[in-house]
Amino acid sequence: MSEAIEQSAPAKVETPLQRFVSDYTDNKISVLAFIVLVAIIFIAVFAPWISPTDPYDLAKVSIFDSKLEPGAKSMDGVTFWLGTDSAGRDVLSAIFYGLRISLGVGVMSGIIALCIGSSIGLIAAYYGGKVDTLIMRIVDIQLSFPAILVALILISVLGKGVDKVIIALVLVQWAYYARTVRGSALVERNKEYIEAATCLALGNNRIVFRHLMPNCLPPLIVVGTVQTAHAISLEATLSFLGVGLPITEPSLGLLIANGFEVMLSGLYWVSFFPGIALLITIVSINLVGDQLRDVLNPRLQK
Repeated sequence: MSEAIEQSAPAKVETPLQRFVSDYTDNKISVLAFIVLVAIIFIAVFAPWISPTDPYDLAKVSIFDSKLEPGAKSMDGVTFWLGTDSAGRDVLSAIFYGLRISLGVGVMSGIIALCIGSSIGLIAAYYGGKVDTLIMRIVDIQLSFPAILVALILISVLGKGVDKVIIALVLVQWAYYARTVRGSALVERNKEYIEAATCLALGNNRIVFRHLMPNCLPPLIVVGTVQTAHAISLEATLSFLGVGLPITEPSLGLLIANGFEVMLSGLYWVSFFPGIALLITIVSINLVGDQLRDVLNPRLQK
């Protein structure tokens, strides 16, 4: 009797959120990457409070502690787990502050580029015709050039500074979002709910941003994670070349560049550990984005 009751009982229905979490946690590597990414974000946000020292406070940095190897102690008994650079700054604390700048620049430029690019892509897909042709030709022209080349040209015109780097990265990235959203919007454009909204004489802005845009979000989320990692790597490259952020706003790329100058003298740890931190950050973001792509696109699920 009990077995018959259990068989007749309705199966438990999962909510979309529960199904999403279940599908995402199937890949253990992606779960590990997500945990690492959360830890990196936590370190970046709370860097001023969890860093062992403030590496850019001249009152706390001593030249007598310069060039200490990883694990060495200062004259005051403070242990520098990742060593110090030629100026006596703690490499571990510098990495924490560098993550704060690198993630901030990458996320901020990604959000702005997403808003601009998605809006332009939606307009191109919805209106079509000459508007679509003009916008996509501009997108094709920009995407035909290497991103680092365009960023270098923009930085040479705008100059150094966090705001200048963000503007340059936005102008480099918006075309990726525009093409992605246009492709998704073209599929949604001919569906019944858009035709119904048009028959109800709703405004174009309402149709585009309240009905069309929400259905284009899944691919945007995936592209957003990939482009955030791309923006962080671009910023690091610009800073390494000496044309990105100023010395007063140190990012991971600038830390690697500073260590590269003294690497031949044996101070490998000054650039090695910031490079590892940059690698882990980019890889974790890409792994999270890849798993999001698999979960949000049923065709890619096994």
